Amino acid sequence: MNNVKTSFSIRDMENLSGIKAHTIRIWEKRYNLFSPERTDTNIRTYNLESLQKLLNVTLLYKNGYKISKIAKLGDEKIPSLVNEIVTSKSEKSGAINSFKLAMLNFDQSLFLNTYNELMVEKSFTQIFNDIFIPLLNELGMLWQTNTISPAHEHFISNLIKQKIYIHTEQIQFNAPTKKDEIYVLFLPENEIHELGLLYINYQLALHGHKTIYLGQTMPIESLGDLLKYYSNIRFVSYFTVSPTKADLDDYFEKFEVLLKRSTSCKLWVLGHQIQEISEDKPGGPIKIFKTIDQLIETL
Repeated sequence: MNNVKTSFSIRDMENLSGIKAHTIRIWEKRYNLFSPERTDTNIRTYNLESLQKLLNVTLLYKNGYKISKIAKLGDEKIPSLVNEIVTSKSEKSGAINSFKLAMLNFDQSLFLNTYNELMVEKSFTQIFNDIFIPLLNELGMLWQTNTISPAHEHFISNLIKQKIYIHTEQIQFNAPTKKDEIYVLFLPENEIHELGLLYINYQLALHGHKTIYLGQTMPIESLGDLLKYYSNIRFVSYFTVSPTKADLDDYFEKFEVLLKRSTSCKLWVLGHQIQEISEDKPGGPIKIFKTIDQLIETL
């Protein structure tokens, strides 16, 4: 059965484009830009072509084109004008829109083609910071508003993970140039959101550091095994949903017991769950970072 989403409510259109539903209705009525179908209860529904057109119109509108001028363009002229803008100065918006459409249709080819076009002009770091991070931030909101399903989010996230794996492996073919510290990357128990941690692992490798990537849901006790092999470890973790805010103090206390086994080891933490904690707490061998960029700047 084909479960690709092909029908969108006006609220979906608003969430995906960033254009208010009221404005979409005005564009529809005044300029005849869209021709939605209506349900038996007179509720607007839009097809995939209408969504594509709205995303293109939105890009033109945000790049200074008046909606009255856009409305006079033919359906063939709008995409070609969008392509001109994308190739000149607005690559970010065009790429994000393409990735959204790839996600909605579970279209791996569109994702790969868009990504490969970006790689011609950009480094992977630029693509991740300029395109993927804003895209993922938008997807978080789309998921919360039920515009997309968890399947959509998992589909696009795993494609991004694949790219991180590929670029990390390319770097790791060469021996690390900095071996004074070992970076051990892990997620705490019950934490499975590893995209941010994977990207940190890539950046550490890119900066010449030796890394050991342990991945999801690692008990503190198991991390102690690393101390048998290395004495100068930077443990790095990313708290997205776990430990919960109520459990953070207890988690840090347990981790400090581990760190006391080696005076040169430290724990670096970032992620959503520690956003309320000031940088000077818990202190000592544990350091809190508010963003990935802040962590990278210390390398």
